Amino acid sequence: MSYDVTDFRKEVIQRSLEIPVLVDFWAEWCGPCKILGPILEKLERVQSEQWVLAKVDTDKHPDLSAEYGIRGIPNVKLFVDGKVTAEFAGALPEYVVVQWLKKHLPDSLRKSIEEVKNLLANGKSSEAQLLLEKLLEQDPTHESARILLAGLVMRANRNRALMLIDGIEEDSEQYQQAEAVRTYCDLVEKYEQADSLPESKVKTLYIEALREFKSENFEKALEKFIEVIRTDRSYDEDGARKACIAIFRMLGDEHEITRTWRRRFSSALNV
Repeated sequence: MSYDVTDFRKEVIQRSLEIPVLVDFWAEWCGPCKILGPILEKLERVQSEQWVLAKVDTDKHPDLSAEYGIRGIPNVKLFVDGKVTAEFAGALPEYVVVQWLKKHLPDSLRKSIEEVKNLLANGKSSEAQLLLEKLLEQDPTHESARILLAGLVMRANRNRALMLIDGIEEDSEQYQQAEAVRTYCDLVEKYEQADSLPESKVKTLYIEALREFKSENFEKALEKFIEVIRTDRSYDEDGARKACIAIFRMLGDEHEITRTWRRRFSSALNV
């Protein structure tokens, strides 16, 4: 429920230690404020467990307007742990506000996701999967959890992996990882249906690379995929290049294989 602030320190600063507070600086005479206000109130009703809305009438609270540098209204500031972490000005359309909130609201499962990553780093994939399953029961839409779980199940259940990443598109921070999962599933399917690949002098080499890829012998796979790139980059609609990128994303930027083979990959592309 939104409310007009009477005690800013208590109702915004202190409250934001418990839950993010979105502060709408507005005034009764402001036309754009009357457009944005109902949008914020509607979104708060839908997302009430994630954040609360506070309204500050700038005519009644000029001291707060000065303190927070309000030069035009409407002005919206997000308070987390007592500090402003993001803001925007003007009457934005609802879909833009939704994307802004998605980008700037703190992740409620952040600590649990870090725990999952620590489990994975220590080779405890079964424990990580159990935790991810529980997290997705809490929030089935959580993209980081979906991506991590898709990466764990894609070898045994490609269909489920693809279902987990369904809807993760280019505007998502998880898009590149989702593409890596999609590419993995696509390449394994290509290996299983190798007879349907187009004829070419690199077909046998490409199939060998796919076999190494499926077996997760990534260095050997990269070696063969890069040779395909050097010989016939366009084969299978640039499949070898896509496979190399998928391997790098699966392993991560800091992995030794990624650091070693990315240079050779770039060199092959620039020949």
